[in-house]
Amino acid sequence: MTIVPPTSIASRAEELDALDAILPFDRRDQLAALLTDEDVATLKHLAQAGMGDNTLRALASDLGYLEVWCRLATGAPLPWPAPGSLLLKFVAHHLWDPVKRAEDPTHGMPADVEAGLRAERLLRADGPHAPGTVRRRLTSWSILTRWRGLTGAFGAPSLKSALRLAVRASARPRQRKSRKAVTGDVLARLLETCATDRLVDVRDRALFLTAFASGGRRRSEVAGLRVEDLVDEEPVRADPADKNSPPLPCLSIHLGRTKTTSSDDSEHVLLIGRPVGALKHWLEEAAIKEGPIFRRIDQWGNVDRQALTPQSVNLILKRRCQQAGLDAEKFSAHGLRSGYLTEAANRGIPLPEAMQQSLHKSVTQAASYYNNAERKNGRAARLIV
Repeated sequence: MTIVPPTSIASRAEELDALDAILPFDRRDQLAALLTDEDVATLKHLAQAGMGDNTLRALASDLGYLEVWCRLATGAPLPWPAPGSLLLKFVAHHLWDPVKRAEDPTHGMPADVEAGLRAERLLRADGPHAPGTVRRRLTSWSILTRWRGLTGAFGAPSLKSALRLAVRASARPRQRKSRKAVTGDVLARLLETCATDRLVDVRDRALFLTAFASGGRRRSEVAGLRVEDLVDEEPVRADPADKNSPPLPCLSIHLGRTKTTSSDDSEHVLLIGRPVGALKHWLEEAAIKEGPIFRRIDQWGNVDRQALTPQSVNLILKRRCQQAGLDAEKFSAHGLRSGYLTEAANRGIPLPEAMQQSLHKSVTQAASYYNNAERKNGRAARLIV
């Protein structure tokens, strides 16, 4: 692999500093060593063009991986545009048949390529890649190709056919982002771990209640929330059909652009009742008047000015799972999102109504959580018990 001069790496690291709000800081130096000057220029252009933060993070990570893989697999830098043969090689190296591999060690990714990727800490898992990861990296490759004003062979029938057959051969089951959903009972156990008046408990309680009750927000959306996104609304009745039911506080949260919206869209959701109180209590205790809502707290109890990172949100949830006696390996921050829809299904809330709050665009995706809950609660699987 070509060694990049230290001065070039340092220069690129400074360039990437300008993107520190969107790139994973803990990988900035590694990316600076992996990416070319043209790569960094492309990422900066995409940031200025309004590409979403999460998309940019994925693009930067995937581009670094592709650059290293190509050098190891071909002995040459990543070409622009990539020929169809290189795309097919990428699929063959990442989606292969484990049974065939046991019979033929040369099947799939070559040993020297795999060793090189592991040495760069870019490959950790054994076995073929997840089909979703391969598709995402091909999509990133295609996006970057188009933004360079070039046309690739990403829509070629041969690539589509190879990808379809390779996915079938790899026989890798689809993994959920969180093996277990954070449903209402799990949420209650998490809240029990942060029931004191310690500042970190006040923050985490507000974080969990806000993320769950606002529709199961993604960790990036939770980390990106700002005081300026909150708008006080008129109180609403606990029971809309009962005029004598007690009033509950109500906030609207303006999310701006999300993973599933375009640059012209601006989504908002409602927060009602106990989560509103928890959120306002946190802001008051932390003396936060503007800027990021959820922030790091150091060991002396000082609140940082910077927002929590999406990864920090995930780590907070896992730490609380451990404290609650749950298996942290089975939960991730995405469990709040899947848990919201699962809980909505358990409580008989119609899917369209739940999707208004979760902001799912795909009925198929949202319905998958409903289907699982309905099967467990239904009579069809109870014919013989």
